[in-house]
Amino acid sequence: MKKSIPFSYVIITGFMLFALFFGAGNLIFPALLGQQSGTNVLTANLGFIITGVGLPLLGILAFAISGKNDLQDLASRAHPIFGYAFTIILYLSIGPLFAMPRTGTVSFEIGVQPFLSGDFGAWPLIIYSIVFFGLTCFFSLKPTKIVEVVGKYLTPALLVVIAILIVTVLVNPIGSPQEATETYSSNAFFKGFQEGYLTMDTLAAFVFGIIVINSVRNIGITDRKSILAFTWKAAVIAAVLLALIYTSLSYLGATSVAGIGQLDNGGSVLAGVSDFYYGNAGNVLLGLIVFGACLTTSIGLVTACSSYFSRLLPNVSYNVLAIVLSAFSAVIANAGLSNIITFSVPVLTIIYPLAIVLIFLTFLHDVIGGSRAVYLTSLLFTFAVSLMEGLNAAGIPIQGVQQFLTDNLPMYTLGLGWLLPAIAGAIIGYVIHLATKPSKTEFNKANAR
Repeated sequence: MKKSIPFSYVIITGFMLFALFFGAGNLIFPALLGQQSGTNVLTANLGFIITGVGLPLLGILAFAISGKNDLQDLASRAHPIFGYAFTIILYLSIGPLFAMPRTGTVSFEIGVQPFLSGDFGAWPLIIYSIVFFGLTCFFSLKPTKIVEVVGKYLTPALLVVIAILIVTVLVNPIGSPQEATETYSSNAFFKGFQEGYLTMDTLAAFVFGIIVINSVRNIGITDRKSILAFTWKAAVIAAVLLALIYTSLSYLGATSVAGIGQLDNGGSVLAGVSDFYYGNAGNVLLGLIVFGACLTTSIGLVTACSSYFSRLLPNVSYNVLAIVLSAFSAVIANAGLSNIITFSVPVLTIIYPLAIVLIFLTFLHDVIGGSRAVYLTSLLFTFAVSLMEGLNAAGIPIQGVQQFLTDNLPMYTLGLGWLLPAIAGAIIGYVIHLATKPSKTEFNKANAR
């Protein structure tokens, strides 16, 4: 008899998944996008939702469809070396190098720093980092409880606090959307599309998908069809919540310019709106939102990264890795938010297209006959272009190559130059697959030996 999954558990897991995705960047980037896009906010927000919601949803479903136990197995469909390299770089990016330290730094700069008076030097951030990642480590040492802790308690509290601010803005907006800035005056959709990269959620989808699948396996559901159905329902709940909040925050930013002016980062926008409506109480409210969003994401990332590296390094226990990663993130967080973002952009520019292509190849796995040639050539062509984009973002472009790609490769200036090479690589790989595939006669002869 097939064991059924209580719908309440689906809802709890959907809430957990939403909370894991919904970090500080997910608050900051839509608000800034709204301010800058102004009257083009709907178009820009649509692009942001595609990369900030749609692709992560597809990433989770792709992982469930693949039937693989981890990202390394999935990425190894292209080649074992690619599987190792891509997985390690991805985990380091969404883990101790960029995303985890960012949760601590952003929550400090928005939730704590506004209340500090006087110059205390680096000590407030040092102390806060120790406390924040200490809490992260505490919850991460009990990974089997993550669904209950995050889904039952932290997420509903987070949603209530966010709803207070958003409802206030919807009922009584500060003003009307202004003209879009130069950045969003044209190609607003593609600019919003690229901004969605900064959330890192498509990368995190490969990791959080494992948590969702393991959570349903822990209650005794093991057949692939039931796991996929469960994952789909939970992912849709998370996606709907994210889309609604992103749209609301974009609207918040777009209508705020008349009252608080054009600001240079999303944290300042949120702080300005909160202060406009509630004064000091608004700053406290914003601090609670950011702290809850950052803590839940940080817990999920430490849990996922520790689980992976404990398998990669079997002589090091999960608990030791959780402590080490939390401590390392606390140290990196003290580099400051601006430096963390600056260092992360080139890396994300390189690996994000690879993640997107891997998702779509996973959905097409049966169509392409599981061909390694298709995976390898498509990802290789993608990497060739994304590497050039990453070098350009890092300020070290190869001038001749950059100029050639700008002049000849469609959508390169929009940040989507990798798209056509990815498709071309897949086609070439499939031709190679058909050309090298043994005929039915040869296959039967080989099996008869």
